[in-house]
Amino acid sequence: MSLIRHPKDFWAGVLFIALGGGGCLVALAYPMGTAARMGPGYFPRAVGLLLAALGASLVLRALRIQGERLSFPTLKPLIIVLASVLLFGVALSTAGLVLSTVLLVLLASAASHEYRRVESLIAAIALATFVVVAFHYGLDLQIDTFPPALFG
Repeated sequence: MSLIRHPKDFWAGVLFIALGGGGCLVALAYPMGTAARMGPGYFPRAVGLLLAALGASLVLRALRIQGERLSFPTLKPLIIVLASVLLFGVALSTAGLVLSTVLLVLLASAASHEYRRVESLIAAIALATFVVVAFHYGLDLQIDTFPPALFG
């Protein structure tokens, strides 16, 4: 019998520990500050530590409870989702934030075996609206909302 009883939780925990530890390592280059006067390294280090702690709890849980094994019947959904994220990054500067977000959601949702066009379109429009409100108006990021070729 294997020591790892729940491989999904185990590998998710390992990934969280790696990402949290990597975030902490990057944050070491920035001054920490104090709780009253937080420096630029304070928040990334805190989030990295929390992520690593969550990962450690998942790893410990994976050693105690029984779970299903990892299986990859097909890599098609993974490839579709990764390709849609890559396409978003490429299309952002030419298509604008709204069209790139809609394209991302529509393509990524096509990776599911439960794909429904109307639901995906509604989700795409809702997410595009949220992204514009949050990043364009809320954070005032200098990203074109619509294609510059159409709206100058």
